[in-house]
Amino acid sequence: MTGWRKVATATWSSSSEASIFGWLHIDATNLLAWIERARARTSARITVTHVVGKAVALGFADCPEANAALSLRGILRRETVDVFFSVAAEGGRSVAGAKVRRADGLGVAEIAERLDASVSRIRKDGDTPLQRSQAMLKSLPAPVIAAALKVVSFASFDLGLSLDRLGVPTDPFGTAIVTNVGVLGLEQGFAPLMPHGRSPCIVTVGRVRDRVWPVEGEPKVRPVLTLGATFDHRIVDGHHLGKISGRIREILEDPERALGAPAAQPTAAGATLRAE
Repeated sequence: MTGWRKVATATWSSSSEASIFGWLHIDATNLLAWIERARARTSARITVTHVVGKAVALGFADCPEANAALSLRGILRRETVDVFFSVAAEGGRSVAGAKVRRADGLGVAEIAERLDASVSRIRKDGDTPLQRSQAMLKSLPAPVIAAALKVVSFASFDLGLSLDRLGVPTDPFGTAIVTNVGVLGLEQGFAPLMPHGRSPCIVTVGRVRDRVWPVEGEPKVRPVLTLGATFDHRIVDGHHLGKISGRIREILEDPERALGAPAAQPTAAGATLRAE
């Protein structure tokens, strides 16, 4: 098994997690047109996933009480909105990714450029903290990995210790995880939360497909994007979901009004956690 598959086997032992599942269907007409204009105005290879990541970041920025992790110290409120983008590695046989810090304050073009640089490193030599952590665990049996993940999570979140010197990143997934299942040909899907990462949300980006869509009361054929999402019900409830999903829909249905033209902004500092 790949290192990721061993980690996955050690992580989920039951389906009794406190998860909320939901999805959004988005008329992607304006989104796709905005991406084409953005590509023409910048050198960044902007995709639907980048815009979704930005929208998710802004959704959580508008709902800061949901940008948190549960721990023995209480609710840990993240002081920054960081989005982890999951990517395929090892020829699609494994999963890796990169966290974009302060994604709510970055332009879509800058998110795309930072992620592109990280993905290049991942696919070339696996040079990210997450990849190095997976490499260290790869040779261990699943029960040992399960114990190690629990110890690391307990030390980082419950005790508030930094394990950076051991090669273990602090708060590895941040506020939310975004993963593109559309590249696999899937139009819709749900993904499980990562318990040891303690992110309250994971969003799946489906393949855009032409569908019949009501436009001013008339049936029209429109490109439709479907997002799936899993939330930690211990952190997020219906009130938060309505606020976050409403903001995401607003941005993706009319990104020109919500975001304007993508623009590079200064690099942001890393995320921190504080007890609440």
